[in-house]
Amino acid sequence: MQRLQAFKFELMPTGEQQRDMRRFSGSCRFVYNKALALQRGNYATGGKFISYVAMAKRLTAWRNGSETAWLKDSPVHPLQHALKDLERAYRNFFGKRAAFPRFKKKGKSERLRYPDPKQIKLDQGNSRIFLPKLGWLRYRNSRCVLGELRNATVSQSAGKWFVSIQTQGEVDRPVPQATSAVGVDVGIARFATMSDGTFLAPLNSFKRHEARLRRAQRAMSRKVKFSSNWKKAKARIQRTHARIGNARRDY
Repeated sequence: MQRLQAFKFELMPTGEQQRDMRRFSGSCRFVYNKALALQRGNYATGGKFISYVAMAKRLTAWRNGSETAWLKDSPVHPLQHALKDLERAYRNFFGKRAAFPRFKKKGKSERLRYPDPKQIKLDQGNSRIFLPKLGWLRYRNSRCVLGELRNATVSQSAGKWFVSIQTQGEVDRPVPQATSAVGVDVGIARFATMSDGTFLAPLNSFKRHEARLRRAQRAMSRKVKFSSNWKKAKARIQRTHARIGNARRDY
């Protein structure tokens, strides 16, 4: 059977590549917010929903216009995908699966997606990936990427950049091998207790991380919002959250 699978790696970009990624993700956010403002204004005047095809034509006009000509510096496919993300957000809202789309904020969920696999080159032997207008980026190669490449998403979390590579490949349908069953009770004092009497101890590092998180949050609350010290405190909180998330995934 065919299965989609994602492989996430930490990038090791140069200073110039980091600046370009921030600039490109900012362009995607700008396009998303500009399209959302246009949809809202169109609805307020009694107009119909603007489809992705019609919005993509407006994107071409924005890239060719004098006021937003800087959009040409960014790869076009991630900008187009930002419009698709907005259309998907509206579809989810219309289908009552999500709230009304909101404007994206700077510094939150910075990402850009390259949807065309023909423009992506993966060199696993040298631990690097090629992305349009970013060139070859080195990454921490922790496992082998399997399957046919479909797309790549670049994102930022806790001051670090990551690439998520989605692939599609043929895998065997799993066949259950178990001949017996066991009940599992998840708790606090013990991470998990089995019906046969065995148990798993909790992850003690959580207490250390949570104490560090509380101290960082108290320190941030005493800083002037948006000041340099406030931004540093916010970065410490983000790094601590990242460590907690990594500990949960690895345990």
